[in-house]
Amino acid sequence: MSIDPRTYEYPNDILRDRIILITGSSDGIGKALALHAASLGAQVILHGRSVTKLEKLYDEIEEIDGAPRPSIAVMDLESANAESYTTLAQSIESEFGRLDGLVLNASILGERYSIEQYDAVLWQKVMHVNVTSVFAMTQVFLPLLQQSDDPSVIFTSSGVGRTGRAFWGAYAVSKFATEGLSQILADEHNHGNLRSNCINPGATRTNMRLAAFPAEDRDALKRPEEILAPYIYLLGPDSKGVTGESFDAQ
Repeated sequence: MSIDPRTYEYPNDILRDRIILITGSSDGIGKALALHAASLGAQVILHGRSVTKLEKLYDEIEEIDGAPRPSIAVMDLESANAESYTTLAQSIESEFGRLDGLVLNASILGERYSIEQYDAVLWQKVMHVNVTSVFAMTQVFLPLLQQSDDPSVIFTSSGVGRTGRAFWGAYAVSKFATEGLSQILADEHNHGNLRSNCINPGATRTNMRLAAFPAEDRDALKRPEEILAPYIYLLGPDSKGVTGESFDAQ
């Protein structure tokens, strides 16, 4: 019987002994996923650019009964360079020796302008954070993922990364690119055990959603904690062999 990731049910230790890096884990979906994954037994590596927010999240995870102690990886994707990524990978290799899950969650929205009006510098910034840094993180962590018996990479997509919509500009283009990157990685590793998939979170109560739709009724949206089942499915053992797909979280 096929599994619907949106309604996936799982035991409370399904991620035990798995080492999972989550980018953009200081807010929104990344934060919710980090807390939940830790509660399911994962050794979570918290990535973000705000030391204060990451330390607060670290303390929250420390209070979860039985959760492994997390690690913190501070790096600003906007200013990161090749050396930054290599140093981070070397640090994780030294501490853990492998990576079982890589959740590429961090993104920026940019501005909702027409193509005619879009600022070229802002365009490059959005593409750098949402595409180039995602490529760089994937590339630098592939050797560590290949040390795992069951490695999984999750890319973050969007509805506007499947069907282009007016005024979504660089953000939409970056998500089209993300879908492509995930598919290429899946095809390149289709004879191995590495799986690569996308998740479209949908309309979720996050700061990015508020920036995109400031007049929207936030109370009508699902909280990040309510859309995590597909992430757990793809990070856990039940998704072995599932790769090159793009899932909706709701």
